Amino acid sequence: EVQLVESGGGLVQPGGSLRLSCAASQFTFGNSDMSWVRQAPGKGPEWVSGITFGGDTTYYSNSVKGRFTISRDNAKNTVYLQMNSLKPEDTAVYYCNANGAYWGKGTLVTISS
Repeated sequence: EVQLVESGGGLVQPGGSLRLSCAASQFTFGNSDMSWVRQAPGKGPEWVSGITFGGDTTYYSNSVKGRFTISRDNAKNTVYLQMNSLKPEDTAVYYCNANGAYWGKGTLVTISS
């Protein structure tokens, strides 16, 4: 069974940082494009960032460009999202996605003073 397990969420003050991790198993991670998608309370899903299977190309939504950095370690089957300069509007459940097909259960990020 494919597994994607997100971690690293929590409560952070505005301007702070968090690093999310997504550990993958039971599929060929090294051949999979990965993405982060978030869903804020009462809103629909929002694509945040993506990275190609080799890690050579990354993509960001305009709302996080310059503040978030996606990366991956194919030896550890893990994708990361470094989030800096966090804003209250970044509050959401963050989900890891593999190839547009597999989803984790998400990790909650709350930005509040």
